Amino acid sequence: MAIRDWPTDERPREKLLQRGAQALSDAELLAIFLRTGVQGKSAVDLSRELLADHGGLAALMGASLSRFCQSKGLGDAKYAQLQAVMEMSRRYLGDVLQRDQVFSSAASTRRYLQAQLRGEPREVFAALYLDNRHRLIRYEPMFFGTIDSAAVYPREIARRALELNSAALIVAHNHPSGVAEPSDADVRITRRISDALALLDIRLLDHCVVAGAEVVSLAERGQL
Repeated sequence: MAIRDWPTDERPREKLLQRGAQALSDAELLAIFLRTGVQGKSAVDLSRELLADHGGLAALMGASLSRFCQSKGLGDAKYAQLQAVMEMSRRYLGDVLQRDQVFSSAASTRRYLQAQLRGEPREVFAALYLDNRHRLIRYEPMFFGTIDSAAVYPREIARRALELNSAALIVAHNHPSGVAEPSDADVRITRRISDALALLDIRLLDHCVVAGAEVVSLAERGQL
């Protein structure tokens, strides 16, 4: 049965308008994005199949172009649309948090970093430059690719902190593997950065590792 033949209050679009987006399931939200199904399947049916095939919404949204296009009903155009939606969401949340957020708690840091790094297909090492009240001055991705002691340069992080007149920093990177457990290399990098910043009287508040919905704080673990 086509969605247009469903009762009005069960159609995803009408349900969203009447009850808000939070009332919809992952499949219903994805169906609105897809707009149409394929022969013999409604958009909701197709969405359920895609979510099952990819292992959930987060995995689908983080899929590579080649993996995404393996699914029937999806192609380059849909992939581009999805990436645009994700980037708009990141920029919106980033703008809101940058305007209002004081990074005084692990919870606020997690929310911001999940918005920025969740779903990145490669490793990204970023710095949050903060003022003396721990308000965000700027978020900047600094290094890309395989993050290890040879790929991250504390002097570059420190130089940028001076340029931005930053009083404190939080650094973060993601693990595309989906496992947020910090490595020994992560701990070593953290100490090198902290030592470099201490010479300039700038505090390193935390180093967070992001993997999907999980964020691990090295400061909370006493590894800073």
